[in-house]
Amino acid sequence: MTSSPSTGPQTGVLPPPEVFNFAQHLLACNTQRPAKAAFIDDLGSLTYGQLDERVRRMADGLRSLGIKREERVLLMMHDCNDWPVSFLGAMYAGLVPVAVNTLLTVEDYAYMLEHSRAQAVLVSGTLLPALNAAMTRSDHEVLKVIVSGTGSSLGPSELEFEAFLKAHPAALKPASTRADDPGFWLYSSGSTGRPKGTVHSHANPYWTAELYGKGVLALKESDVCFSAAKLFFAYGLGNALSFPMSVGATTILMAERPTPEAVFKRWRGAIGGQRPTVFFGAPTGYAGMLASPALPASNELALRLASSAGEALPAELGSRFTTHFGIEVIDGIGSTEMLHIFLSNRPGQVRYGTTGWPVPGYTIELRDDDNRQVADGEIGDLYIQGLSSALMYWGNRDKTRETFQGGWTKSGDKYVRNSDGSFTYSGRSDDMLKVSGIYVSPFEVEATLVQHPAVLEAAVIGLIDAEGLTKTKAYVVLKDGAQASGDELKTFVKDRLAPYKYPRLIEFITELPKTATGKIQRFKLRERDAGPR
Repeated sequence: MTSSPSTGPQTGVLPPPEVFNFAQHLLACNTQRPAKAAFIDDLGSLTYGQLDERVRRMADGLRSLGIKREERVLLMMHDCNDWPVSFLGAMYAGLVPVAVNTLLTVEDYAYMLEHSRAQAVLVSGTLLPALNAAMTRSDHEVLKVIVSGTGSSLGPSELEFEAFLKAHPAALKPASTRADDPGFWLYSSGSTGRPKGTVHSHANPYWTAELYGKGVLALKESDVCFSAAKLFFAYGLGNALSFPMSVGATTILMAERPTPEAVFKRWRGAIGGQRPTVFFGAPTGYAGMLASPALPASNELALRLASSAGEALPAELGSRFTTHFGIEVIDGIGSTEMLHIFLSNRPGQVRYGTTGWPVPGYTIELRDDDNRQVADGEIGDLYIQGLSSALMYWGNRDKTRETFQGGWTKSGDKYVRNSDGSFTYSGRSDDMLKVSGIYVSPFEVEATLVQHPAVLEAAVIGLIDAEGLTKTKAYVVLKDGAQASGDELKTFVKDRLAPYKYPRLIEFITELPKTATGKIQRFKLRERDAGPR
């Protein structure tokens, strides 16, 4: 079924003007608060006034290198105050920053250098060895490398970040970009094949900030935002840059991995003395935090709201978090292609176990294999229509046509629409299992398994037996010190779901394979069990 369509004017949000530079827009939003902290990292605070000047210095510096409009600049940097300066400085200059995952391999970086044809690279000093190794494997020549946070000697084509900024005046005006001009790239975090360079316009982050950051989360100037998801992810980019800057809020940035201990440290205000009021995480992170013996008490924190995305949030996790902290977890789904969340629960309207309702400004349809809409209660492929959809996959026409279909974006997820208009996740299209002719959602089985007091995480895949039939297998990670048998967990699932849904096989492992965003890589589990059973 289809939600009622909403576009800009129908949501009360005015579209950006035809001539529109997103970096300039964010700076203009904050000219009246120059002394307020915009970003706080492990080394210090960056005010909105300082950010404005540094962004414009970066823009002038990048232009001085001879980089032309719409040419790409690779951004390979840990979350720190130099990240927004680099990203927005490139956009201000009319260049296209390409934000890349800092946990990739040298081969990945070599591919991205060649694929993006990046003219310069802005890189953290700790990642410089990986970049240099990638450059030696790539046939593409980079003009300059600008290095943030390094005390080591630099090569002839390498420039130190602070010295580079100081050597250039603040650009007086932004590039005269159009709202629909390419603004930046994000590479998809796909679990198979080469990552896809997803091209977003200058207007796209404007729409996500207006429709979701303001419209759903109701972020405000007094908020302090902290995202476990890094800035190079679409989710993290909205959480920690476009959303807070659009309302003049403060963002805490963290370079290290978001372990429970690292997150708790920032929740308590140990960095910059600011305690977050809004936290953005993923289900895997919430599970780890709730299982941690160092879990803070609610009266130690200033949190008013928590957000979750990346994978569907199990109802049990959301309920436990609310019981402990007294605040809601707003679960939603977004994608690199749509830039941020388009289907979400809302503050004061949370139904745990569902992904909520369409975000105003987005239209949702569920379709069957023949491209026909399915009825409520039936599983269908998720299609989205909205103003933040990417322009294309760079240099990949076939995948562009497959995903972006006449104003609709095919997400690759399967969902069920409930009678109250909310949507329940049923797994990825390529992860759905058909057992005895009936679809089984791996997520539904996983969400049931994690309700067992001994289970920390679970992932369910399908195995083909000797007769060519699909059987379900669960990989289970137990909590530290906990014990449970396979038969015990099978019975636990049978008692709560239709009998055909219980996993026929259960294997206990110490850790599930995941992407850098925390998404379970079920294809690796399938590879592990390749072959007939």
